[in-house]
Amino acid sequence: MKLVRYGNPGKEKPGLIDAQGVLRDLSAAIKDIGPDQLCDAALTRLAKLNTDNLPAVQGKPRMGCPVQGVRKFIAIGLNYTEHAAELDLPIPKEPIVFMKATSCIQGPDDPVMLPKGSKKTDWEVELGVVIGKRARYVSQKKALDYVAGYCTIHDLSEREFQFELGGTWDKGKGCDTFGPLGPWLVTRDEVPNPQKLGMWLDVNGVRRQTGNTSTMIFSVAKIISYVSQFMTLEPGDVITTGTPPGVGSHMKPNAVFLKKGDVVTLGIEGLGDQRQEVVAFKL
Repeated sequence: MKLVRYGNPGKEKPGLIDAQGVLRDLSAAIKDIGPDQLCDAALTRLAKLNTDNLPAVQGKPRMGCPVQGVRKFIAIGLNYTEHAAELDLPIPKEPIVFMKATSCIQGPDDPVMLPKGSKKTDWEVELGVVIGKRARYVSQKKALDYVAGYCTIHDLSEREFQFELGGTWDKGKGCDTFGPLGPWLVTRDEVPNPQKLGMWLDVNGVRRQTGNTSTMIFSVAKIISYVSQFMTLEPGDVITTGTPPGVGSHMKPNAVFLKKGDVVTLGIEGLGDQRQEVVAFKL
């Protein structure tokens, strides 16, 4: 299934995209798509619905984040060999784990706002993993059983905040609007192998990133198992799993960063596309 939340910010309704690509309203079946709707039993009930009986949604409403009530937004750094190389950083021996603020989460096509004083806002297309049931000390062999589904994520980063202001990466990763998710949450039964997904990102129509999850250093299963050793993963938690090469901070011969008026488009095979216009900071 391709599950969505559509409508104005804060007033999103649950929906799904049917086999013909039609947006259907799920409001009569569930109140929202959040932690309680992500377990296997709940997803199985939704999968048994006759989509032809669900109301078709007219027009092209805004898509919100496909999951409500995200508790933790966990990120993995330097998870593609070529990306680590372009940053002149060593290949990590263990997953690099940091956090993105949940307040940065937004819809896939909502504008991206440059932080106050930003000079180095950068782009990163990433595979997102949404947890469906509580995971503590899970084995790598069973780790994918804890996944509700997958989504496209744009892990925006302010490189000066991230690398030049001291401390952890978090301050450059959690700025408002720096976490577009969606457009869909694609349930794991439709993604039999998350390590074979093509991904891309364009800025103003110019291809900047092209990659495939097959080149991850640490697989999705490894990441879930690893992170579950250090914190309990709860339903609705999101893990963003790293980006392929092509970020703006290490473009040759000169770095390129996002500016007001830029348009970023990105997508992952089978998981849908995003489009964001870059806007200036405002309170």
